Amino acid sequence: MKKAFDYLNEHAIPYEFHDYKKSGITIDKLKLWSAQIGWEKLLNKQGSTWRALGDETKNSITSEKKALHLMSEKTSVIKRPVIENDAEIIVIGFDNALYDSIHWKQ
Repeated sequence: MKKAFDYLNEHAIPYEFHDYKKSGITIDKLKLWSAQIGWEKLLNKQGSTWRALGDETKNSITSEKKALHLMSEKTSVIKRPVIENDAEIIVIGFDNALYDSIHWKQ
């Protein structure tokens, strides 16, 4: 998140930050994101929250419904940041080269 914040600030790209770790996220929003990029891309299997889950829980995440339920309960398993514009995801995660290639709306 820090790299994304730094990039946006350094390039004077306006943004509104929604801290879903503190404020939560609705299943409807997760469904919208999943419809655009797939639940598999939203689910951060590289993070410490995922690694801390028991094998039974990890192995049970076999469908969108189960994945979205987990993400709504344990928001730290959502890959961050999810950057959207007008409810359309334009990027997920941080990659400097990818951010450089985006035509950011000012």
